[in-house]
Amino acid sequence: MKELFEVPPDPGFDPLDLAAEDAPLADRMRPRGLEQFVGQRHLVEEGRVLTQALAGDLNQSLILWGPPGVGKTTLARLIAAKTDCRFVPYSAVLSGIKEIKGVMSVAEAERKRNGTRTLLFVDEIHRFNKAQQDAFLPYVERGDILLVGATTENPSFEVISALLSRCRVLQLEPLAPEEVVDLLSRALDDPRGLDGQLQVAPEQLLRIAHATDGDGRRALTLLETAAAMAQTESLSDESLSDALQRKHLHYDKSGEEHYNLISALHKSVRNSDENATLYWLARMMEAGEDGQYIARRLIRMASEDIGLADPFALRITLDAAEAFGRLGYPEGKLALVQAAVYLARAPKDNALYTGLGKAEKDVQRTAAEPVPRHLRNAVTDLMKEAGYGEGYRYAHDDPEAKDEMTCLPPSLEQRNYLGPQERG
Repeated sequence: MKELFEVPPDPGFDPLDLAAEDAPLADRMRPRGLEQFVGQRHLVEEGRVLTQALAGDLNQSLILWGPPGVGKTTLARLIAAKTDCRFVPYSAVLSGIKEIKGVMSVAEAERKRNGTRTLLFVDEIHRFNKAQQDAFLPYVERGDILLVGATTENPSFEVISALLSRCRVLQLEPLAPEEVVDLLSRALDDPRGLDGQLQVAPEQLLRIAHATDGDGRRALTLLETAAAMAQTESLSDESLSDALQRKHLHYDKSGEEHYNLISALHKSVRNSDENATLYWLARMMEAGEDGQYIARRLIRMASEDIGLADPFALRITLDAAEAFGRLGYPEGKLALVQAAVYLARAPKDNALYTGLGKAEKDVQRTAAEPVPRHLRNAVTDLMKEAGYGEGYRYAHDDPEAKDEMTCLPPSLEQRNYLGPQERG
């Protein structure tokens, strides 16, 4: 078997390799220099965190985290073009542990032979399992490779902690509408793009930008689709509408966006903002969220944030859940909307939520004291002789019992879990 340093050298790939003429518009328009890059000013402007890396001085592995179409792959290629590293693009979708070990072996051999490090770009790194991610660790640790991983998922959940601790995580944001318009305008005029063959009005470009939610790749794809459907040199509104069809909302029922949106809905209800409540609920339903899940969360809100301030709120949410269970989408939408807006308008009181938390802490932190004898039920003569029920005062016949008879264990007699409430 050959030693690792005997592995033939691999020159890697050109990070700025030109796309073929028949490649999709988004691929043809990929920036070949930082001056063509759009968005992510918080990372790429002078003095920002990627300044040194984009100048060719990358000394730490990176995880680029952000939604689709915001420049993760382009940034990796621009960084690679400025370094002296071999550039090796790698897809977590298409490769497994065998391919990883092969790439790592060549990277180690190149480092031993001539000191050249490998810049390994791993697209969709979150798709690797723990064992596959573990395979990178020794090579990142020794410096054989500089790892640049791209992911649309929260690295806290999808990337192992040992690898995260060796990388710097940079969060990329969706492109602003004006940035998407800039991207589209360049594609209209650039020889690599549509080369001035189609006229698109500014308001049409803005319409595409709003329909694609900051995803530059999707915006360019929609522009290319509209151009193919255009009957004249000027894009008609009808052709644009045909190209756009129904807006697709970025959503992952088990991912971070799922939790972000339900959090926004819950906090809007808590803040009594009925307009925000309606908006976030519409976002979730339009994206295809399970209506039963929404109903369960509304039931929780009724008890957590409204509670005794309006006990009827719980009944409203239970009825909404039952109505949606019978009707489903789309007929059942209004039942959820009715319940959500009712909760937003209702008075708020979280005393039950906080009081239960305090009581649970006391249960955990204090001794499990015996039930006071006067509260015990004396169902036998022996129990009566032992003093069970002795001293108990029937509150219906003895109004002073409420203030004079204690029902908590002796060590907790003065405990007040609910307290006075300013809201509700």
